[in-house]
Amino acid sequence: MIGTKLGPYRIVSPLGAGGMGEVYRARDERLGRDVAIKLLPKTVADDPDRLARFEREARALAALSHPNILAIFDFGTEGGVTYAVTELLEGETLRQRFEHERLPWRRSVEISAAVAEGLAAAHGKGIVHRDIKPENIFITADGRVKVLDFGLARVEQAVRAAEGTTVTDPGTAIGTVLGTVGYMAPEQVRGQAADARSDIFTLGCLLYEMLAGKRAFARETTTETMAAILKDPAPEVSVSGVEVTPELNRILTHCLEKNPGERFQSASDLAFHLRSLLSGHTAVRPDSGRLDAAAQQVTPSIVVLPFANLSSDAEQEYFCDGMTEEIITALSKIRGLRVISRNSAMILKGTKKPTREIGQLLNVMHVLEGSVRKSGNNLRITAQLIDAATDAHLWAERYAGTLDDVFDIQEKVSLSIADALRLKLSPAEQRQLTGRQVSDARVLDCYHRARHELLYFTKDSNEKAKRLLQQGLDSLGEHPLLYLGLAHVHFYAIEALFEPRDKALEAAKEYTRRVQELDPQCASLAVAKLERYAGRQTRATRLFEDAVAANPGEVDALFWLSHCYSFYMGKPDAGLAMAEKLIRTDPLTVANQVVLATSHIANADFARAVTVLDEMHRREPASRLSSIFRIQALAQSGRIGDACRLAEETVAENSEDAFAPIANSAKHAMLGEREALLGTITGEFKEYGWNDMEGTEWVAGWFAMVNERDKALD
Repeated sequence: MIGTKLGPYRIVSPLGAGGMGEVYRARDERLGRDVAIKLLPKTVADDPDRLARFEREARALAALSHPNILAIFDFGTEGGVTYAVTELLEGETLRQRFEHERLPWRRSVEISAAVAEGLAAAHGKGIVHRDIKPENIFITADGRVKVLDFGLARVEQAVRAAEGTTVTDPGTAIGTVLGTVGYMAPEQVRGQAADARSDIFTLGCLLYEMLAGKRAFARETTTETMAAILKDPAPEVSVSGVEVTPELNRILTHCLEKNPGERFQSASDLAFHLRSLLSGHTAVRPDSGRLDAAAQQVTPSIVVLPFANLSSDAEQEYFCDGMTEEIITALSKIRGLRVISRNSAMILKGTKKPTREIGQLLNVMHVLEGSVRKSGNNLRITAQLIDAATDAHLWAERYAGTLDDVFDIQEKVSLSIADALRLKLSPAEQRQLTGRQVSDARVLDCYHRARHELLYFTKDSNEKAKRLLQQGLDSLGEHPLLYLGLAHVHFYAIEALFEPRDKALEAAKEYTRRVQELDPQCASLAVAKLERYAGRQTRATRLFEDAVAANPGEVDALFWLSHCYSFYMGKPDAGLAMAEKLIRTDPLTVANQVVLATSHIANADFARAVTVLDEMHRREPASRLSSIFRIQALAQSGRIGDACRLAEETVAENSEDAFAPIANSAKHAMLGEREALLGTITGEFKEYGWNDMEGTEWVAGWFAMVNERDKALD
C-alpha cells in the first residue's frame, strides 16, 4: 500500500494492524499534514456485521469532539477499500507503557481522570464505549491521553453528527457478550445491556491495573475470570505491595461495585473526585451517587478574617494584617485542613457580611475572627472560632502581653483551633505550628509593613517597601526574611515594568543569594522564580512543587506551578488540577481565573477558556490581563472577528501600558497585516514585550501567522 493514494491521502508507512484492519501513516496533500488512515480490507468489508462496526466507530467519533478522544477527519471508500482518517498520534498505548514502566499513583490518577472526562463527553452524546482497556488508551509523546476504538460503542439514542448524519445503534441481542474479558462489567458478562456505569466499572479495572501492576479479576481461565467479575471483590491494592491513600481506595472500590446503582453514576462525577484527589482535597458533590459514609466526609475548612485594628493609630493596620497572615500560614501547614488564602481573606477586610453568608461565599465550615489593640509595646488580642453554618461560637479567648509575646499568642491561637476542630496533628505539623522562623518581632513587623505596601502594586509603593526593608536591615541587622522581602520587591518590579528587567533581575538574584546563605529553606520560592526567569522550567517546576509540598496553601507557588505544568512540562491536566486547587484556596482573587483559563487553553479546550475569561471580565471589567487572554482564546476557538474587536477595544481603553502593543500585534497577525505587525514589534512592542520571557513565544506565533517563518524560528 505504500505510495497508494486514497482520495487526497497518500500512504507513507505502516503503523500497525489488527482484526479490524491496518493502520498507516498518510499525507493529506490538500492540507499538507500527516494523518493516520485505517483501512478495512475487502475480505472484512464483505462481512456486513464487521463493516457496520467499522462505520459505527467512524460515526461515533464524528459525533464527538473532546481533547481526550481520538479525532476523526474523514471516512470513505475508494477502489473497494473502505477507510477512516484520524489525527496522527505519536506515542504509545497504555499497554505498551506497562511493558517498560510501573506508573506512580499520581500519574495513574491523572490518566484515569482524563479518560473519565473523555467518557463523560461520549456519554453526554449517548455513546457508551463498552471496551475500555489498556490497548484502547493512548499516551501521546507530550503526555496527553486519548481514548481509542469506539468499534464496540453502543449508542443509547440517536446522535446527530457534525455533518448532519445520524448515528444509531443496530442493537445488541440479549445474551450477547461484548467487551474484553477482564475489563467487562458484571452486566456485560451476563449479556445484559451496558450503560455509562459499565464504562465506569471498566475504567475502575484499568485504574486498579495501573496502581497494582496486575488485573483486578485475572484468573487462570476465561470462565474463572468472568465468574470472579460477577462474584469476587477486587483485592486491596496494598496486597500488591503498593500503598494508596484511603480516599483513592474508596474511589476505586466505588467504581468496582457489582451493582451499577452503587457505582459513581456519571463519568464526570468520577473525574471530579479524581481531580480533587490530585489537588490534595476531598471534594464531594451533592449528586455523587451512593458513596459510603467515609467518602461523604468533607475536609474541614476555615477562613481567618483580617483581625480588626482597635488602636487609634491607623498605621497599626499592617500589624493586624501581619497577625492574620501568620495564623493563616501556620494553619495552612495542617494537611487535614483547607485554609482560605490571605488574598481572599483580605478582600473581606471590614466586611459586614453575616458569618453564614461568608461560609457560603467561600464554601468553608468555620470562620475565625479577632481584634488587636496595640499601644506602644503592649498588646491585647481577642480571637473567636465560629461555626459558619450555625453561627455558634466553638471557642473564644483573650490574650494580653507585649510585642515580645506575639509569637506565643499566634502559636496558642493555631493550636486552639486545631484542638477545637479535633484535628490530629502529625509530629511534623506539631513542630511547624510551634516552630518560629523569626525570633525578633520587630523583623516580622518590618516585613509585614513592606508586604502591605507591595500589594498596592504602584511604583511609589514598591519604592516605599524597598525603603522599609532597607531601614530594617540597617537597624536590626541581617535577616533572611528582610532579604526575601527585597527579592520580592524586584520580582514585582519585573512583572509591573517598574525598572529595567536586567537591573531588577540582578538585584533579585543578589538578595536571594543572601537569603540562601542565612536560611536555604526560606529561599525556595525566590529560587524557583529565578529559575523561571532564566528559562530553566524543569528546575523551576520542581522547586514550585517543593514549595507547595512545604506549604499547601502558598498561592504564589500554586499559581506558577499550574502555569509550569500547563505550558512548559506538557501536563495540562496537572496544571488544571493546580489551578482548581488555587481557586479553592483563594476564591475571591479574580486574577486567579487567568491560570484556570490558560490551563484550558493548554488543553486545547478553548471554548471553556472563553467561558472562564468572560466570567472573569464580568467580575473585574478593568482587568487588562483577562482581555489579552480573551483575545487569544477567542482567536483559537475560531472567533477571529470577536478577537479583533476586543483587541481594538483594549488599545482604545489605554494605549500607554504594556497590554496595548500586545493587543495591537495580535490583531495585525490575525488579519495577516505583515507590515503593520513588523512595525508594531520593532516599535511599541519592543519597549514592553521582552520584559516577559513569554513575550518571545507570542512574537514567534505572530511571525508565523504572516509567513515570516525565519523570524519565527529565530
